[in-house]
Amino acid sequence: MIESARRQHRIHSFPAWFAVLLLALLAIFVLASPGHAAGQLGAYLEKVQPGELFDGADRFGDLSGDPPIAPVMRGDELLGYAYLNSDFSSSIGYSGKPIHIVVGIDPKGVIRGFKLIDHKEPIVLIGIPEEKVIASMNALIDKDMSRVASGAERPPQIDIVSGATVTVLVMGDSVSRAAVQLIRSHRLGVDLEPGVAAVTETRKLDLSKSETSDWQTLLGDGSVRSLRMTVGEVSDAFRQAGQTIAADKPETKNPGDRFIDLYLAPVSVPTIGRTLLGDAAYERMAAKLKPGQSAILVAGDGAYSFKGSGYVRGGIFDRIELLQSGQGVRFRDRNHTRLPALAANGAPRLREIALFVVPPEFAFDVAQPFELQLLVQRSAEGRNKSVLPYNLSYILPDKYVTIEKIAAPVVPAAGADQAPAPGGDRLTDQQVADGQPLWMRIWDMNRINIGITIAALLVLTGIFFFQDWLVKRPVLFAWVRRSYLLFTLVWLGWYANAQLSVVNVLTFANSLMTGFNWEFFLSAPLIFILWASVAAGLLFWGRGPFCGWLCPFGALQELTNNVAQWLKVPQIRLPWGLHERLWPIKYIIFLGLFGLSLYSLALAEMFSEVEPFKTAIVLKFAREWPFVIFALTMLSAGLFIERFYCRYLCPLGAALAIPGRIRMFEWLKRYPECGSPCQRCAKECPVQSIHPEGQINVNECIYCMHCQELYHDDHRCPHMIQVRLKREKFSALSTSTSRGEAPAKVAVTHNGAPIGKAGGATEQTA
Repeated sequence: MIESARRQHRIHSFPAWFAVLLLALLAIFVLASPGHAAGQLGAYLEKVQPGELFDGADRFGDLSGDPPIAPVMRGDELLGYAYLNSDFSSSIGYSGKPIHIVVGIDPKGVIRGFKLIDHKEPIVLIGIPEEKVIASMNALIDKDMSRVASGAERPPQIDIVSGATVTVLVMGDSVSRAAVQLIRSHRLGVDLEPGVAAVTETRKLDLSKSETSDWQTLLGDGSVRSLRMTVGEVSDAFRQAGQTIAADKPETKNPGDRFIDLYLAPVSVPTIGRTLLGDAAYERMAAKLKPGQSAILVAGDGAYSFKGSGYVRGGIFDRIELLQSGQGVRFRDRNHTRLPALAANGAPRLREIALFVVPPEFAFDVAQPFELQLLVQRSAEGRNKSVLPYNLSYILPDKYVTIEKIAAPVVPAAGADQAPAPGGDRLTDQQVADGQPLWMRIWDMNRINIGITIAALLVLTGIFFFQDWLVKRPVLFAWVRRSYLLFTLVWLGWYANAQLSVVNVLTFANSLMTGFNWEFFLSAPLIFILWASVAAGLLFWGRGPFCGWLCPFGALQELTNNVAQWLKVPQIRLPWGLHERLWPIKYIIFLGLFGLSLYSLALAEMFSEVEPFKTAIVLKFAREWPFVIFALTMLSAGLFIERFYCRYLCPLGAALAIPGRIRMFEWLKRYPECGSPCQRCAKECPVQSIHPEGQINVNECIYCMHCQELYHDDHRCPHMIQVRLKREKFSALSTSTSRGEAPAKVAVTHNGAPIGKAGGATEQTA
């Protein structure tokens, strides 16, 4: 008993030491870290040449004001000013660190140039070179931000780069907002008229126009947009991106050969649709479309197929993606109809013609600008592939739409009612033109996914609150659990990419030390909602709700193990002594990553690849072979040892286990006999989180509730078996007494074996 008490004390105190250690380290670094500088332009100007911001500029003048700006000169001529986006507006990117961009703006408020100076963004996803992200910002060049500041125009929209959407949106948004704040502070000398009405253009599709045309007319007026490239041009692009192996593997030997002629047109627009499809085919298509739903036509010819040679029925078109308002959708077979030819007069014969119906769950407005992204894939080293994205932009010609201009009052410019403070006032983001912060726009674009996620969390809460009712029905509970795990894996993980990571923990801790900003965490709605639910769950149940129910990779492990057990794959149960000594590995990994993040968050993110989540869930195994082999190795080990990775290696599980000790309630019930002498729950626990002495280690428990099934089962739990036998004995005794019969001695057994108080044979009187 003394040894048992000591062991139990170690179980409860060991994580507490981790918590104390982490809190102490966090406090030290928070106190020791310098405050966030009000203005950092001076430090970053050393990395910029004046000519990179203004043509012909040769020097910077002295910094002035707070936040500081620097005159940009050509000799004695003032060309404009340089400002740092992060000095004026939030520029927290996906890494949790600010993105620093020095911008040149002339005295009239027109942006003339910019240079990306420093960032910690993990822009390393397949096929997304940093140059592509920077190029997307060129839409800001020569934009008159004074009209945005006065409310006459909306902020300019930058090109979206698939795979780096949040990063690009943050970059463009911070540059625009910073420019507006600078102009409204009256430090550039731009005169703004307070109370100018903001003019908003509303574009709506005009369905009344349905006359037909011909191919050349549609191509000439922009109704059909095209992207044309040669094999040599694509090879040069791969070479410039540093992907020389792919550059040396062209589709044809002649660089002048046509790589692809790609055509794009929205055929749900009556004139375009009737011309390209013909009246009969257009009417059939229009009859199938739901109100407000659109369809586009994609056609191509040349050496490269936009469909891809690996396409099969029931699959997904992985080489094209429709983009609009920062969101994207890939088409599936059910959205696709193959067309043999175009009906338009003068149309060329094209090798591939596809009609795609935009899925109703994707909020698409054909009257607003959109893009079709083509992913150009080439073989690289081994079985790897190199990918380059090309965007084909489309805006519906004005003749197909009705344009309404709506005037609305805007917030008066800073200083309209009172003189600006020396150095200029710093406005809040809500006072900037367009009024709505970036994170709010992102949430608005993800309303459906947010609703589904919240509904799933409410269902899980109901499962936990009514767990006693569920576990008394093992068959029903098994279906509920496996269905929920399947939802977590397929929708939450593979579809929504809402896989939490230890990187989120490191980023949160780092932001507390370097300047906390809610906007960064709010820029990923599903991740934010899940973390909020995990934080609430820690108070009630510990880490179990996430690790056991909401982790897509954990769900993948458990479901694959269930299949393995169904196929009679032998299961390995590690000896308790070895199992207990393997537990600390994940805590050591987490502490190592945490300590490394205090030195370099970027380096910690690189080593956090010890998590196979990004490979197996986010990128769906479409990655370099070392990462894929590691992820498959972890899953293979889980076929023999259930949740092998969760038990021994997961740093995120370790990070959640530490604060999970503060939970307020004990929901998992135990009997006094649990552990002494009964060992059934401990032996059947899927992750061996129950000690031989009977107590449950909440640091390792995934809340699968198998022990609670046993707790209520009067045919498997020895305690409940005794309760049932006594109940049956009392019932039999009552029946005999009522009949006037003498009690009879009977041998009571369970599954053919006699049962007594200690599990031995007994003879009872009925």
